[in-house]
Amino acid sequence: MTLDDDLPARPIWLTTLADLALLLVGFFVLLQANQVDPATLAASFRAGFGVKENAPAMPVDLAAVSGFAPGSAQLPDTQAALAWARTAATDPRTRLRIIGEVDGSAGDVDSLTGSGPILAADRARAVAAILVRSGAIAPERIAITTARGQRRAVLSLGYDGGRQ
Repeated sequence: MTLDDDLPARPIWLTTLADLALLLVGFFVLLQANQVDPATLAASFRAGFGVKENAPAMPVDLAAVSGFAPGSAQLPDTQAALAWARTAATDPRTRLRIIGEVDGSAGDVDSLTGSGPILAADRARAVAAILVRSGAIAPERIAITTARGQRRAVLSLGYDGGRQ
């Protein structure tokens, strides 16, 4: 073993200089971040990661209104969903997505049109109407979609990333 084996691969002052340079760059980035509009910065981050502006909010909580009769959009008991929505949707940065569902059977369709998706939309709309009427959430914070699954309406609360 020679004395040269114990020497570092690069001088220690070079490592210290690189650390100081990175700290300085970080300091200037921090200064510039204060100059940018937060909404513009958030939009730039979303664009950088390929997130579309109209992308649905990221779900953070779920509830369901079940017990719909086959072929019916008549609301079953909604007290639990109302209580859930009142507490869950207090943050104005959240959005509520209501997914009306049908079970896919021949009897679980709209009586006038014979359409499952129309019945699913009617179920979601009925739930949305009771939530808005009770003051649990503002109508502009609700999105309605349909799906095949069970005879229910699924309420999905999502964080919308601060867009207001």
